[in-house]
Parts: sequence; C-alpha cells; structure tokens
Amino acid sequence: MSKGQLVECAVEEGIEWEIHRKGTPGKLTFNVIKDEVLNFHEGDAVRFEYDGHKIFYGFVFSKKRNDNRIITVTCYDQLRYFKNKDTYVYSKKTAAQVLKMIAKDFKLKTGTIADTKHVIPSMVEDNQELFTIMDNALGETTIHTKSLYVLYDNFGALSLQEAKSLKTNLLIDKESGESFEYTTSIDENTYNKIKLVRENKKTGKRDVYIAQDGSKINQWGVLQLTEKLGENDNAKAKADGMLKLYNRKARKLQINKVFGDPVVRGGSQVAVYMNLGDIIVANFMMVETAKHIFKESDHRMDLKLIGGDFIA
Repeated sequence: MSKGQLVECAVEEGIEWEIHRKGTPGKLTFNVIKDEVLNFHEGDAVRFEYDGHKIFYGFVFSKKRNDNRIITVTCYDQLRYFKNKDTYVYSKKTAAQVLKMIAKDFKLKTGTIADTKHVIPSMVEDNQELFTIMDNALGETTIHTKSLYVLYDNFGALSLQEAKSLKTNLLIDKESGESFEYTTSIDENTYNKIKLVRENKKTGKRDVYIAQDGSKINQWGVLQLTEKLGENDNAKAKADGMLKLYNRKARKLQINKVFGDPVVRGGSQVAVYMNLGDIIVANFMMVETAKHIFKESDHRMDLKLIGGDFIA
C-alpha cells in the first residue's frame, strides 16, 4: 500500500518468508518487475496472502535494483521496531504487561496477548533493545512458571502465546524433506551448575546461591552459569528453576524442503519421528527458524528445530 492506494504488482516466483522463535523480526523477500505503473517507497505497507491464508503484513525496509529492471524488496513485520533501544525501570509487572507498555510507547498494534501470570518484582533495563527487554521479562517468567512463551507478529498484530498452544498437526520424518541433520550437544546453553550472586548492602559482602546436579557434573564436568540476582529475587526458586531449564542436552534438527504448511512459524511445535539407527527421535520439537519458499504451485519450508527427548 503506497500513499493510501492498494497496488498489486508482478512478482517473480520464489517469495521467501522467514520467521524466528525470538530476537528477530519476521522477514518477507521478493522480486518485482519495474514498470511505468509500479511506484512504492520505503515504509509502505505490504501484505501477502497465499492459497487463502494470511501470511504476512509488514513494511518495506529496503529496495535493491539491477540492470534487468528487477527490484529485490525486503520487508519486516512490526517486530523490526523491537530493534529500537530504550530505558525502562518497572516493578510489579508481568511480561504481558511489559509488552503492552512497549506497544503503547512505540504505537504498535497488538492482538492476542496471553496472561503470563508471574509478576516480576522489579527490573532495570538501561539502553537495551526492546527485544532484550522482552527476552529478559519472558526469561524470568519461564524460570518461575516453567512455561515458555512466544512473541510473534500475527499478520500485523503483536501476539504472545504459550508455546504449548502453538502445536501443529505436522509430522516430520526422514522422508519429509530432501535432507536433514540431527545434532545433540552440551556445548551451548547447557549448564549443570547455577551460581547466583547478590550484593548484601548490610554486610558489604556478596551472598552466593548455588544449585547443581552432581551426577551430571561427574558425567560432563562443571558447566557453570553465573548471574547477578535482583534485590527482590527469590534466590532458591530462581536457581532451581534455571538448573531445571539448562541442565540438559541441546537437541537440534535441521530439515530442508519440507512440504509447506503456512501455520508453521518460529515457536510452533511439530511432531518428529526419526529412526536414526542408534537413537529414535520421537517427540514434539520446537521451530527455532522457519524459512518458507512460495512458488505458484509449490510451497516448501526449511526448518531448524530444537528440543525434544529421544529414546535410546
């Protein structure tokens, strides 16, 4: 939409829509053929629908031209504005309330926002990206409630949903795509010892709180995460919650050219069953990144999945 006018344009095959679970805005990329009628600008709204599904609503952020009169257009949804930085000092708010506060301040449209329940005692965010501010609020919520929430843009409306509500009917197996790669690792975001530190204003010393898993330390060695505690944080609850969250192997599955499903986005959960010989993967896994490629008569996805238990 440019200057209040709705314009349909000739687009080359291969429209790409990429969405991540967190920390990155949804992106739509496509090529248009420049003609005498087509005239659009950075900041113009773009909507994309496919086979009756409302896929993307966002805004033009860049245009790249070549000598064949082809313009490559990159658009982002509202989450692009979460790359803005700001300073917030707040107390006694849930993550949902923090999202509503940010949306109001930056004039962003909201949709369905779940009640995240956990009240954050206090938080100081000094010159941080809005993504970081929300990630911190949701991280605190996950530690205390054991519930994971996903922030996404649903066709022009910011939405916040519990991850378990985003399960799909899609089943992934070895025949689903053209190629796959399954990885287990303790090299990233795996910790078996949590050390939390708080400044004690009365004694002038630091209070230290530790939660650890001795059996996993014997198996993997010490993998320690150290963080500062807020003045009002419940040290034991936070340390125990973090240990439960991080004291596990990371499991990743990348599979390419899967038959497309427009419901699948970052944060969605898909069922996975793969017999890999030494292990059988049989569980729901979460979509970390989804890249959809839309053609006139074909829709495929490249998926990066995380989580999920396995049967030895």
